[in-house]
Amino acid sequence: MRVLFDTNVILDLLLDRKPFSEHSAVIISEVEKGKITGVLSATTITTIYYLVAKYLSKKEADRSMELIFSLFEIAPVNRTVLETAKRLNFNDFEDAVIYASAIHSKVDSVITRNIKDFKSKEIPVYEPAEFLKILKTCK
Repeated sequence: MRVLFDTNVILDLLLDRKPFSEHSAVIISEVEKGKITGVLSATTITTIYYLVAKYLSKKEADRSMELIFSLFEIAPVNRTVLETAKRLNFNDFEDAVIYASAIHSKVDSVITRNIKDFKSKEIPVYEPAEFLKILKTCK
């Protein structure tokens, strides 16, 4: 199963934003075990680096990149992805780019804490707690 993680789910873990970090940790451990394939939009990477460096340290941001590169596939963001994002007509263009990355990466689902911002139904979108319930039924 290929799953694209929204930026907020990764930041929950890296910045230890409780109580959200607990669900993120469990799902990302499934990526570590190879039970799901984790995918991140390229735009997520720059946002994560910036925010981890700002709130923790540059050293932690560098460590975060090492972890991300070892666990996740990176979905490219190119003109095609950006044009798709524009056509999605989301209220938040950043979320549209992430969703368009998911479409072009052919993932099975998207995990985010703000499902209301992902109004397209081409790919199912789940909150972390809901996704964990789905994972349990698949085992």
